[in-house]
Amino acid sequence: MLDHVCLLKFAPTTTTEQKDKLIAMCLDLRNTIHGIIDYQANYIFNSEDDYGFEIGITVRFESKEALANYTVHPDHQAVLAYLGEINLVDKTVCDFELV
Repeated sequence: MLDHVCLLKFAPTTTTEQKDKLIAMCLDLRNTIHGIIDYQANYIFNSEDDYGFEIGITVRFESKEALANYTVHPDHQAVLAYLGEINLVDKTVCDFELV
């Protein structure tokens, strides 16, 4: 198993409604992409550092192959396209295997 973690930051012009739609789109992926064990997405409510990230996403996958499938899946690609539409300005992404 492995975890995929994303932190997202948006332009000041990005609305709460757009961010809410993004979260809903992300959560829908857990029902459409094979190999996802768990998918969580929501607003970040506290942070020790002030980097301005607003939304956190964690995805647990069965395997590296499941992550590779997720990366190119059309539903995930639609989420990435939407991020461009709503002015994503920065992101941090990391993947790690669970022990």
